Amino acid sequence: MTGAERTTKALWSAWWQRWPRWVAWATMLWGVLYAGFGLACALSGTPLPYHGGGSGIPGLGWAVVALGALGTSAGGAVVRYGPSPALRVLLRVLCGLAGITAFSLLMDVITLMLGQGVDSRASAANKALAAVGAVLLAATARSGRLPAGPAVRAPSAAPRRLRLAAWAGTLAFVPYAAMKLVWASGGTFAGITGEEMLAVSERNGASGIFLTLDSWGLDPTALLAVLGVLLLWGLVRPWGQVFPRWTLFLRGRRVPRWLPLTPALLGAATLAPYGVLGVGYLALATAGVVTMRRGDFHSPGDALLVGWIGMAAFAVYGVALTVAARAYWLRTGPARRTSADTE
Repeated sequence: MTGAERTTKALWSAWWQRWPRWVAWATMLWGVLYAGFGLACALSGTPLPYHGGGSGIPGLGWAVVALGALGTSAGGAVVRYGPSPALRVLLRVLCGLAGITAFSLLMDVITLMLGQGVDSRASAANKALAAVGAVLLAATARSGRLPAGPAVRAPSAAPRRLRLAAWAGTLAFVPYAAMKLVWASGGTFAGITGEEMLAVSERNGASGIFLTLDSWGLDPTALLAVLGVLLLWGLVRPWGQVFPRWTLFLRGRRVPRWLPLTPALLGAATLAPYGVLGVGYLALATAGVVTMRRGDFHSPGDALLVGWIGMAAFAVYGVALTVAARAYWLRTGPARRTSADTE
């Protein structure tokens, strides 16, 4: 090992050992910003969250203030006293609350990607800030448990059972993508034609990008499903840990963990609960316990068929993405050094 390599490894090791403290400071800063955001919304009467034309939940701005204040206090306590067991529990609880607040952020991201506007900028900002807070709170809760000398792991595939989960998540999207492409190509499915579905999209405020792709026979949500499947397989296969050759200067370099994990966690936190709860509701509707609204379809039966295709895809894919993201996190994390590593 050369002197330059030893120096680089020493600097990396020193930074790695210090980062938990910096994460706690970052959590404090996030708490202050988030509490200030909630206070501004509460005093100005800005509704949070915003659903279509409805008003927000009363007092949610003050709940945001409380969450931010608790995050600031917890981060400050970790900076001063270290991550005690009680603080870890508090941080995990706050992380869960922030994650619940960030629910449906993925939907806002998708609408922005397709050139559409979100229902409420304040609501979208609240979800984005909550998502950042969830990551910081989780990292602070795990601070102090990192190995002193991180070693680089070789790219590896996930266990076979997780690759089977990836196959399940992939196959679950096949009926969904096929249904969307039938409509985009002008065909008829569930009693509704492609022209009728395009009119529904226009009535619901679809963007020009969405409508243009749809007119070309390319449904944007089906394209996003393809990207989601690629993300899923990148989490369970070795090629998801190294930049490919076509990335020029980055080829052969390790992919930063946050790059695939950020969309994976965002997607899992949205699609898994959304799909699972949706499947539960559809099961009740199928059993006749609740009434299925027909919405834009010609009959409740048509709406139920389309609902099953969509919710089953979201549920299976969301669960598969959750377990794949966890496997990626564990496989790409720092490995403990052995005595042979220091020779």
